[in-house]
Amino acid sequence: MEKQIYARLGETLYSETLANGLQVHLLPRKGYHKTYAMFTTHYGSIDNEFVPIGTDKPVHVPDGIAHFLEHKMFDQKDHDVFETFGKYGADSNAFTSYTRTSYLFSCTDHVKQNLETLLDFVQEPYFTEQSVNKEKGIIAQEIQMYEDDPNWQLFSGILANLYPQHPVRLDIAGTVDSIQAITPDELYTAYNTFYNPSNMDLFVTGKLVPDEMMGWIRANQEAKEFPQAAPIQRFYPTEAEDGSDILPYRVLEMSVQRPKSIVGLKGLHRFPEDENGLKDELALNLLFQMLFGSSSKNYTRLYDAGTIDDSFGYEIDVDRSFNFATISGDANNAQEFSDAIIDILEHYPDSPELTNSHLQHVERGTIGKYLQSWNSLEAVANQFTDTNFGDANLFEVLPILDSLTLDDIKHTAAHYIDLDALSVFHILPKDTTTA
Repeated sequence: MEKQIYARLGETLYSETLANGLQVHLLPRKGYHKTYAMFTTHYGSIDNEFVPIGTDKPVHVPDGIAHFLEHKMFDQKDHDVFETFGKYGADSNAFTSYTRTSYLFSCTDHVKQNLETLLDFVQEPYFTEQSVNKEKGIIAQEIQMYEDDPNWQLFSGILANLYPQHPVRLDIAGTVDSIQAITPDELYTAYNTFYNPSNMDLFVTGKLVPDEMMGWIRANQEAKEFPQAAPIQRFYPTEAEDGSDILPYRVLEMSVQRPKSIVGLKGLHRFPEDENGLKDELALNLLFQMLFGSSSKNYTRLYDAGTIDDSFGYEIDVDRSFNFATISGDANNAQEFSDAIIDILEHYPDSPELTNSHLQHVERGTIGKYLQSWNSLEAVANQFTDTNFGDANLFEVLPILDSLTLDDIKHTAAHYIDLDALSVFHILPKDTTTA
């Protein structure tokens, strides 16, 4: 077991790759009475075309199958996993993103029993025609609920503009029609390919004794047999490298009180999958905070003019095979909102926001939020697991933030902000007037 001490944070990380390929990370936290565990497979909604384990030909599975699989894992042959966790006093949950599926629990007692429950149910699939068909109705209701959510439709709309081919444009849960095509055999195909320990991570933090917990995990895994691991082959549609296939504008009418506007910026370049990638992502976040954050003159000017309100915000997503940024909010005038945002992006090289003093201000704020996030076991686990930069993880954030200069911010901006990669999506109130 490897031991890595991060003196500045006062944290020690224990790591080991087991014989079956499972990567285990243990982070004991002094003063915590709770233990939090997250078991993750690097399999998400965009992985709908791949070569199944043990074969050499690619298959295309129905959209939403990763999310469907997450739901079905809790339904075992002779029991409901939520009831087992409840028996041992644990809260449990799971979620599916574009690139990963995570199963988790938190508890204050019976840690070993809950840990074994987590490992066992995720590694024991059970699907039948009857149970799969039953789940289709449940998930269909979930999909329909999101279809009626204007904020979700706004986000989905801009992704469809930015990515006309890539599956990130698709709803993580799929569609009502696509999930109807899911079969037990397809669930087993996806499970056997992506739920191999070599494609999975286990992260446990909070109250724990590293040697004891690693011993429990080793014993659990050594008692099981898994198929021989092989490199996973995923396939994604080809998108125009220059952004020429981006849809520049679309509008949707819904039953909303006020218009909603979102501006999307597609990253036309891949981030390096190492420390440099993490550095670029952090620089991009600082750039957007300088241009659009609450400390910026841009924010104050647009807020005072009524162009934006408290719903205003931005998001940056850097992930496997895609990256993008969005700036969105409710607006009295959706076109005025998007024009103002695009104007800021277009003229960023001459922006008075990009100064050393402003950078120092937003860096201090970012560092403060980063350190505050360490108070949450859930936040630490999510940030550690949601990494795409090799060995560079949340422990490297602080020294990288310290090292970033205004030149780094400007270099990242020049590399990332491309006006040809912009798109706008509006949701406008539905016209209910009648002739």
